[in-house]
Amino acid sequence: MAPKRKVIITCAVTGAIHTPSMSEYLPVTASEIAEAAIGAAEAGAAVVHLHARDPQDGRPDQTPEAFDPFLKVIKQRSGCVVNITTGGAPTMTIQDRVRPAATWQPELASLNMGSMNFGLFPMLARYDAQLKHQWERDYLGNKGILFHNTFEGIEHILTTLSANGTRFEFECYDTAHLYNLKHFFDAGLVKGPLFIQTVFGLMGGIGAHYDDVMHMKRTADRLFGDQYRWSVLGAGKNQLPVAAIAAALGGHVRVGLEDSLWAGPGKLAQTNAEQVLAARQIIEGLGLEIATPDEARELLALKGADAVGF
Repeated sequence: MAPKRKVIITCAVTGAIHTPSMSEYLPVTASEIAEAAIGAAEAGAAVVHLHARDPQDGRPDQTPEAFDPFLKVIKQRSGCVVNITTGGAPTMTIQDRVRPAATWQPELASLNMGSMNFGLFPMLARYDAQLKHQWERDYLGNKGILFHNTFEGIEHILTTLSANGTRFEFECYDTAHLYNLKHFFDAGLVKGPLFIQTVFGLMGGIGAHYDDVMHMKRTADRLFGDQYRWSVLGAGKNQLPVAAIAAALGGHVRVGLEDSLWAGPGKLAQTNAEQVLAARQIIEGLGLEIATPDEARELLALKGADAVGF
């Protein structure tokens, strides 16, 4: 029998989109983030994608010091691949956003591949009455957020982190972002296998219709051929439907409370592991197998956990 295809599950455990008043289950403190990541890995996530937050009010915190406590705990207790964000929050500068990954030199770092409108404001009307902190209201109500990812900024992150052997989860929210990546690929600043995370359903980016998913895959296939590994991220209610499409078509999947707070209609997910298990059920139901962390390292040509800075 031919070996079963391996599917990488990434779990993004807290992020910078959702605010703590939206769900009591959103990890905020370093210990909560560590436990969420370890639980996700035990459930089957080969990669954990990490942001940090201020433990007092839950706002995004992109200081390297905020990552320190949970990075070391995760490494001690799990063999998973650690992916540190360079997206931070869309209100932060490139210089601030790159600092944690530059300091801790992870195997993977996320990299957003283009500037875009970032529309969180539809959530304000839904959650306004339950928001506990003024920063949440100011953040969610901001219709002027422009997520700056210029060619200059992207090149700065690429050259800064590549010097330490860090590779990238290239987050592509629209077709143009794939073409931006092709520019850097052709220039020799990035090399295959590229780990391309196509993002669906976030306001300001491409939608989450089946045709949108297929359009992004067809474009990536044409631009990169066999030089990339395809993964998907579906925002909110789109998380599992988009994951199912991708898994059936040969892709990898990302889940986690960064991308969706839900376990089903009207039901909050109580842990990140719960979402990982739901994705795993889809993958294994298709007759596929989840990748172990070491299998993910091989698929993505990563440097290994012994070469990180934490």
